[in-house]
Amino acid sequence: MLWKTIWRHKILYLLFIPVIIYFITFRYYPMFVQVLLAFKQYNLSGGIWGSSWVGWDNFSALLHHKDFKRVFFNTVEISLLRIGFGFFPPILLAILLFDLASSRFRKVSQTVLYIPHFFSWVIVYAISYAMLSNTGFVNQVWQGLTGHTISFLTSESWFRPILIGTGIWKEIGWGTIIYLAGLSALDPSLYEAAKIDGAGPIKRIFHITLPGISSIIVFLFTIQIGSILYAGGEQVLLFYNPVTYSVGDIIDTWIYRQGVAQLQYSMATAMSLFQSFFGLLLVLAANKAARKYAGTGIW
Repeated sequence: MLWKTIWRHKILYLLFIPVIIYFITFRYYPMFVQVLLAFKQYNLSGGIWGSSWVGWDNFSALLHHKDFKRVFFNTVEISLLRIGFGFFPPILLAILLFDLASSRFRKVSQTVLYIPHFFSWVIVYAISYAMLSNTGFVNQVWQGLTGHTISFLTSESWFRPILIGTGIWKEIGWGTIIYLAGLSALDPSLYEAAKIDGAGPIKRIFHITLPGISSIIVFLFTIQIGSILYAGGEQVLLFYNPVTYSVGDIIDTWIYRQGVAQLQYSMATAMSLFQSFFGLLLVLAANKAARKYAGTGIW
């Protein structure tokens, strides 16, 4: 029956062949090569296929590396801070925008909030530098009030708050889009019935709004849990410096230094494979927990 179905729709399958070739060439083959490279000792002369096979030696060296514990815990801590401070603001903002009476004001607010998402991290860092450097706007005001300045960008204690704050500012507006799409799909008669029954705004949020978008919340939360070892490498790479290595060096920046600066391609690939495998386990665990306790999940 399968072959009969394929033959009946052979034109569609023929049209799908370029898509299959694309994914094999640019998606699955690079994944296979990455896995292979993690178990080899790469050398430039032999390439990936001509490099010697070392098995689990790269992973053993990785786990015993002097920087492994520091970058691992830094990554987890920064990711948890991102989730803790950055996950709920888009939900709250979406609810506030959804309840605005003026549609014109809602559109203007959405546009203003979405704009930072389209800034590159280079632009965000430039804005942060203009505001927080020793000669920046904030320090000029602070110096006028107190007579001294604060080294925001070269301070270990300020590094993570700046990192999380700029990340939230950049993405909070864009994160509301999915929630607003979910809210727009809710039945308006539910709110009308709740108003007739005397339910106030807070009760409507907890009994209609949040249950209505619970599946979206669980989905995005599961994705963020699975990305806990991806703490925003591009942003950290721009914001950190040798002074803040102890609190800012993460897996992504370590992979960049090992692979690009020190040409340790096999070691960097082993760390990347560990990162991906650990993220997969977290997604599976988070999805199972969500289905058990929230009654919904990604699959």
